[in-house]
Amino acid sequence: MGPITREGEEDENKVGQYFQPEIECASREEIVAIQNKKLVEQVKHVWENVPYYRKKMEKKGVTPDDIKSIEDLHKLPFLSKKDLRDAYPYGLMGVPKSECVRIHSTSGTTGKRVVAFYTQGDIDLWEECCARAIVAAGGSKDDVCQVSYGFGLFTGGAGLNGGSHKVGCLTVPISSGNTERQIMFIQDLQATIICCTPSYAAYLGESMKEMGLGPDDIPLKAGIFGAEAWSEEMRRDIEKTLGIKAYDIYGLTELSGPGVSFECSEQTGMHINEDHFIAEIINPDTEEVLEDGQWGELVFTAIDKKAFPMMRYRTRDICRLSREKCSCGRTHVKMEKPRGRSDDMLIIRGVNVFPSQIETVLLEHGYQANYQIIVDRVNNTDTLDVHVEMTPEMFTDNVTDITKASNELVAGLKSMLGLKAKVTLVAPKSITRSEGKAVRVIDNRKI
Repeated sequence: MGPITREGEEDENKVGQYFQPEIECASREEIVAIQNKKLVEQVKHVWENVPYYRKKMEKKGVTPDDIKSIEDLHKLPFLSKKDLRDAYPYGLMGVPKSECVRIHSTSGTTGKRVVAFYTQGDIDLWEECCARAIVAAGGSKDDVCQVSYGFGLFTGGAGLNGGSHKVGCLTVPISSGNTERQIMFIQDLQATIICCTPSYAAYLGESMKEMGLGPDDIPLKAGIFGAEAWSEEMRRDIEKTLGIKAYDIYGLTELSGPGVSFECSEQTGMHINEDHFIAEIINPDTEEVLEDGQWGELVFTAIDKKAFPMMRYRTRDICRLSREKCSCGRTHVKMEKPRGRSDDMLIIRGVNVFPSQIETVLLEHGYQANYQIIVDRVNNTDTLDVHVEMTPEMFTDNVTDITKASNELVAGLKSMLGLKAKVTLVAPKSITRSEGKAVRVIDNRKI
């Protein structure tokens, strides 16, 4: 199936392209009906096939008969990353191994890695979600889609690669790395869409600039970026450098991978694929379910993923949901870009600090998104050091100029965070580049 154009019935509705318009533009009543049916079936499936979760339900005094609609979702117990590690490797599998065709795994957690399983049906649904994201970014069978996420156990490459196939794009599964070849293929194969992490997109733009290439020298029109946090300032910087429209995509290995939600042309949040995932926002401390529009921890229930059926999985991402009408015509609820993670949040001298806040200040002062945050504890006091890479244009060995620039960033960070940080300006290219997820934070405290 390729993208389909659906005319809105009302004049103010924006005409858009959709991969599955009957689902993406379904009424709220239709979406709820789908969710009710799938949730009831999924709870029975998990009860009968996942003893680990059945024990959690029994402990809470819940049986499948208690779940009749999404209104009963709050009765079910949560799953956390600790559960995934405790049940490693097969404890949360919902079908026999003989029905599974693939695994993926998280990248770089402590202890046991999260291993997620997929039936062929799970993969088909996941790739449809990614196809919706590509079409929302303007993709069609006439496009060349360069997939520069890593392949292998990481979900990024496989998900967007499969989604690109379903759309009918000419797909370039180049994976990450080898930046000169990436740029060569963008030019020679006339790639119009690129999929990668935002930090790698910024690095590509920086490399192109060094090669004397500007936005008019490359055919790219859109980028689909995810797998790590990035700010609106970083989005604008990437869009300017590459001459594209930059779209956000969200996903977790535990829930399949990228494509759980995605941005449309409005870029005011990511539409959640509600026919596959039910989203809740909870108070991370009390576990109380919050109303739409309130900030809290994002919780997802996968309602038709059979091999690894996550029920009320606590993502630790802090965001909020919105059901305001979207000009793109899609009716699925939107999640705002997560403003941090409840488990990645840094508490420094009693102050909650998110790396995205620091990135915002740096970009506002003209620096590129190449930085590292180093947290330590000296004499029982937390220290916050921020190493910031200067651009070639601002690089200087004049001590007075460097001191002035550092002091400006110190003041900007103090205003944003409410605490003083030590800022060290370093030479261009001196911070190690990442071709996968950027390593932004080094926490040397023993906490």
